[in-house]
Amino acid sequence: MSPPRAQAPPVKWRRFTPAAKRMQAPLPRSFAGYPKFYRYSGPDETGANLSRSLPPPLARRSGIGENGGMTPDILCIGSVLWDIIGRAPVVMRPGDDVPGRITRQPGGVALNIAMTLRRFGLVPGLLSVIGRDAAGEELLAACARMGMVTAHVHRSDTLPTDRYLAVEGANGLIAAIADAHSLEMAGERILRPLADGRLGSAAAPWPGPVALDGNLTGTLLAEIAGSPLFAAADLRIAAVGSGKAARLRPLLGHPGATLHVNLDEARLLCDAGFPDAAAAAEGLLARGARRVLVTDGGRPCADGKAGAGILTATPPAVKASRFTGAGDTFMAAHIVAERRGADRPAALTAALKAAAAHISGHISGETGS
Repeated sequence: MSPPRAQAPPVKWRRFTPAAKRMQAPLPRSFAGYPKFYRYSGPDETGANLSRSLPPPLARRSGIGENGGMTPDILCIGSVLWDIIGRAPVVMRPGDDVPGRITRQPGGVALNIAMTLRRFGLVPGLLSVIGRDAAGEELLAACARMGMVTAHVHRSDTLPTDRYLAVEGANGLIAAIADAHSLEMAGERILRPLADGRLGSAAAPWPGPVALDGNLTGTLLAEIAGSPLFAAADLRIAAVGSGKAARLRPLLGHPGATLHVNLDEARLLCDAGFPDAAAAAEGLLARGARRVLVTDGGRPCADGKAGAGILTATPPAVKASRFTGAGDTFMAAHIVAERRGADRPAALTAALKAAAAHISGHISGETGS
């Protein structure tokens, strides 16, 4: 006679009652329509996993993980993707094969800006495209955990989640490839919440700040330049490399635009050989820009405003441990400083300090630190 098999411990089921102390963030109001949920009560039970325990259609309707009930302070439009970055602590040249570290982290211009804004206490809303693949589900969950409004992100069943690959050495960025094809293919679909009443409409456009990523196609950027959907926006535009800088030309004359570029991007935009950031800012203003901020690595940067002249400031000297995302951090910190009432010199100084902290590896939650 075989010995009796050990009995598995009974599974405990109990009624689930939403409680703030068990959640990383308050449940959205849309959850109130589904009061009778039961879920497994085990050692791995956490509020962060709630949406995974619900049937997929129910989880989508509830809005859990999307912060659907929150109103964003600022919209971040553009690339939301995975950054895959290889870093080596030595000087590198093309063709080098050296030991280092490879990391994967949430990134993309729009998301980098949003993450910095979030650290400074603002609630950013994302307008982008994320695939319904495993990488996309993980990325969207990461954004929600950081407190961003993701309810308006376009989800695609056919487009994969975008990626960015970079190699950095002690001497800076060696090379990078941005695979943002899904963002380009999605096109105007990512802007629908600005037109259908969720965030605005042509008759009542979004009236707040917008961080706009230059990774959008030239066609879409040209449409944005003349669109009534952006007529009332405080539009902050990030250039994304000399290869795409020319796409921003239609936005130069937008009355609500502030353009963030580096010196090389300014030279390409104006087809001119500016010697420094101050000259580049002056040249951009002469071509119709209302406001520009021009950076030049560790050399003086410039803030140019139509009718108010050019300001310059020198970035703090720091030991660099990373480079990807520094420009996005500068832009976000500048937005926050001006939102808090800083004048032009103080806002420029705060942005430079935040970018220097990012490059050195020290993450700060205050623009002035």
